[in-house]
Amino acid sequence: MRHLTAFIIMIFCTTYTYSQTYEIGGFVGGANYIGDVGNSSFINPNSLAGGLLFKWNRSDRHSFRFSLLHAEINADDANSDEPRRQQRGYKFTNNITEASLGIEYTFWEWNLHNGKRQAVPYLYTGLTGFYANQIFRDGIELKRGGDNINIAIPAVVGFKATIGRHLIAGFEVGARYTFTDNLDGSNPEELGSDGGAQPFGNINTNDWYVFTGITLTYSFGRKPCYCNF
Repeated sequence: MRHLTAFIIMIFCTTYTYSQTYEIGGFVGGANYIGDVGNSSFINPNSLAGGLLFKWNRSDRHSFRFSLLHAEINADDANSDEPRRQQRGYKFTNNITEASLGIEYTFWEWNLHNGKRQAVPYLYTGLTGFYANQIFRDGIELKRGGDNINIAIPAVVGFKATIGRHLIAGFEVGARYTFTDNLDGSNPEELGSDGGAQPFGNINTNDWYVFTGITLTYSFGRKPCYCNF
């Protein structure tokens, strides 16, 4: 019983100490869209993106992460490498605001309390909910068909390093696979009532958008007080 009690206290103490380390900060960079209009390059930021980050470093290998980001995505067939898209001449602009919650996993130990300079690569995934405009094409003119709340799956790869006692800088590229094919107005059937607008492009594939940029966060929380038995 004595050993069981000691084990439970040790687990609680370890959990408690890690829970004292948090990070808060921001993201700034660029965004690009991948779909049925414009350039289809995976990393091709052509508009500004920014937002807020919050992390709870739950252990020295993983963190719970919440982010709130916004970007105006746009694409133009004139910038495509495909001759058929260049001849078609479509373009669009849409606004995306996303909230994402998930787990950030580091490839090796990330301990902000050891007093040493650190640098680690990391992966992040989770669940993203985003708000965007619903649009459809009437001839060559784009029209707005209301607003849309949808979900996406983020796949983020990044690299971060301490640059002081409390500051952490990072660089990351994060693709979002969405559960819609109408960020560009190519699949108006998703709107239900589309005024006779016709779909175009590949209606069997959904749209993606990508955020590329830098993060800067400030860490805070009490230094761990490890239990000794």
